[in-house]
Amino acid sequence: MEDYIVNLVLWGVISWTATFLFVRKVFSKRSFEFCNRIVSTIHAILAVTLAALSIQDWTCPVCPLASKSSPAQMKTLAVSLAYLIYDLVCCLFEEQVSLDNTIHHLVSIVGVVAGLSYQKCGSEMAATAIITEISSPFLHLRELLKELGYRDTGLNLIADIIFAVIFSIARMIGGPYLCYVTLSANNPLLIKAMALGLQLVSAFWFYKIARMVRYKLVKWTSKKAV
Repeated sequence: MEDYIVNLVLWGVISWTATFLFVRKVFSKRSFEFCNRIVSTIHAILAVTLAALSIQDWTCPVCPLASKSSPAQMKTLAVSLAYLIYDLVCCLFEEQVSLDNTIHHLVSIVGVVAGLSYQKCGSEMAATAIITEISSPFLHLRELLKELGYRDTGLNLIADIIFAVIFSIARMIGGPYLCYVTLSANNPLLIKAMALGLQLVSAFWFYKIARMVRYKLVKWTSKKAV
């Protein structure tokens, strides 16, 4: 891994931590999770923006396959790696550590480190950043609304549905296609394994999200009927 990338990751971890401390100071009356979700939302928007700007050919966003990563793609991955390290540490401070979320972080970290080390698959990994993060602002919005007093309201239900729709399209349509081209291209075995692992985690989350939306819709319908 290039020295400038290592330095960027280190500075990134410090920057994400400083951002969290600033948000924590501004929203001192809110919970640890509330503040962390604001930081996560900032990262999601930044990651999607940087990944989109690093795409070399919009007629084929994942092209060229299995190619040398561009400097823009390397920097995009470094920013996300720094965030993933920061967020993994933050997750350890939560009251209940989520096993599936921890696995997702570890798979993502190993995958990004592999991409940065091999300096390959920049196109595929930029597309992965867009697919995995594009639904994140709505994931965090639905939880932020709950703490702001909008739990079980129509606004919260709308946020749930928007999140579920975007997640499903990105992870269960775009995700399998990206996983297929990554596996079929001449990519390192570790990167192929991480692509498959990330897709399996996405499929598991899709199952949980589908159950959540079904429960919310039934609950809302029952509430309206009463």
